[in-house]
Amino acid sequence: MRPSLVIVGAGPRGTGLLERIAANAPELYAGSGLDVHLVDPYPPGGGRIWREEQPPLLWMNSQAQDVTMFTDDTVDMAGPVREGPTLHEWAELDGRHFADRQRQGAYMRWVYERTVAALPPGIRVRHHPHRAVRVGGPREGRQQVWLEGVPRPLLADLVVLALGHLDAELDSEQRELAAYARAHDLVHLPPDFTADSDLSALGAGEPVLVRGFGLAFVDLMVLLTEGRGGRYETDADGGLTYRASGREPVLYVGSRRGVPYHSKIGYDWTGERPPLPRFFGPGEVDELLARPGGFDFRRDVWPLVEKELGLAHYHRLFAAHPDRTAMPWTDFERRYEKCAAVDDAGGTGGTDGAGGTGGAELRALVAAAVPDPADRLDLAALDHPLDGVRHPSYDTLQDGLRAYIEGDLARRHDPAHSPDLAVFLGLLSVYGQLVRLGDIGPWWHGFFSYLASGPPGPRLRQMLALSRAGVLNFLGAGMTVTAADGVFRATTTTVPDEYVEARALVEARLPHPTVERTRDTLLRELYAEGAAATPEGLLAVDPADGRVLDRSGAPHPRRFALGPHTDARGSGAFTRPRTGGPAFRQNDATARAALAFLRDLSCRATAA
Repeated sequence: MRPSLVIVGAGPRGTGLLERIAANAPELYAGSGLDVHLVDPYPPGGGRIWREEQPPLLWMNSQAQDVTMFTDDTVDMAGPVREGPTLHEWAELDGRHFADRQRQGAYMRWVYERTVAALPPGIRVRHHPHRAVRVGGPREGRQQVWLEGVPRPLLADLVVLALGHLDAELDSEQRELAAYARAHDLVHLPPDFTADSDLSALGAGEPVLVRGFGLAFVDLMVLLTEGRGGRYETDADGGLTYRASGREPVLYVGSRRGVPYHSKIGYDWTGERPPLPRFFGPGEVDELLARPGGFDFRRDVWPLVEKELGLAHYHRLFAAHPDRTAMPWTDFERRYEKCAAVDDAGGTGGTDGAGGTGGAELRALVAAAVPDPADRLDLAALDHPLDGVRHPSYDTLQDGLRAYIEGDLARRHDPAHSPDLAVFLGLLSVYGQLVRLGDIGPWWHGFFSYLASGPPGPRLRQMLALSRAGVLNFLGAGMTVTAADGVFRATTTTVPDEYVEARALVEARLPHPTVERTRDTLLRELYAEGAAATPEGLLAVDPADGRVLDRSGAPHPRRFALGPHTDARGSGAFTRPRTGGPAFRQNDATARAALAFLRDLSCRATAA
């Protein structure tokens, strides 16, 4: 029988793996036959999340120039570079344009078709539009991949799980809220991919509590306003006014932070880039991984990250805005490194997530070198912008939150604040290293998304217009929801003396599936049969090539996994050009390991 590879998941991750198979096959698998089976109920390329059949109102969260599915020479990998167009080059768009998801889905379909065409003649690809529900088979023999509604399994010499974002069973809080909603005829929409949510139960003019202020909320906002016939008009001064259709509900939104994610930065980089990595690079990661007792993120990793982001910030401040500094960069850099070394030797660096701003000596150095506190990097203040902020009523909060959003928009589009862009570059550098550490808990990913992966500026301007129109109301930080007296009730720490009640509650965030709570039966059964998981519930894989680990730490010879359901998750299936692309590096390593295994298997079969 011809060697066979089954890839479960034909979205960006599965497509990216296939691209790396096409790139590496001439070296590792020349002249041999191979059947590749792609299993996904959604079309190959975009998969579920980036399928073309989505409302055109939904945009990508990245500028078209920042989206690519192709490697370049910044990716640290063994395989060959196969360059290709970014989204904006392929679609002939302005690079700063935020394309809709339909356009991205078309790009992904084209990447898939181009990849299949680039495979050697002996490699055949077949798409199976089904869900994979189970994987069986001995460690040393062919695997069986069972498909929903299909009586016979696919036989595979290797299986790669590229499952992407998964649905999850409700946690205990969500189960209680859902049960209360059923008992009292309320509406409760749990965490979900917003484009798949049924929003028809949210009636016109009805108050709706929304918990979550990130990107899922932005999609919800769009679908419940423009998606219901509302429209924006541009004022003479360039501002927006929202003209309601009358079909919109009235949204009351809050979250842990109480503010939306920071706007995308609206200017380009110029001049010298920060010298990254400096404090958190491959050597530091190697040292952390080699520690016999392991490491703690907040104690051992965060101080290094904090110094790296600080270096990026101050390097840019001194280089681009020297009039706002009080000493030469060379002096500051030398003393900054010295302060960092003191912290490494047992000083008082930050140890509580985004808390702390380095040791006392470092804080004194920054105060002496950077006169204006507004030019200093304060990660704790960034992470908790409403800490200590109190309003006597929700009415007064609305003006305060609108001023906050207006200030964020102004800052993120003003090159005078270009250290913000340097910190963004620092975050990308840090993320590329953190991938190697495996499961570091959920805090970092939320912090990264809040600072580096916020909505396009136009979405925040729309948010302001909706607020002024009374369609959107802000609740503040520390939002909690209780169910009592036949309604849902929301309170926040920002307005401690008031609450808002509604008969509808939407949890505006993606599900957080663990291997125990995922609705994906394949992954859940894999875990039940002995696959290892991290404390956060991610599937444990070998960081070298993505092989699935069992609970003794042994890698399965014939099963691989890539993507956000694993502890080797990268920052995304596609990435900004020339930023190293951790997902590309992982795809290449897995593709090469799979091709080498299949080549050796084919050689043994031929010899036999």
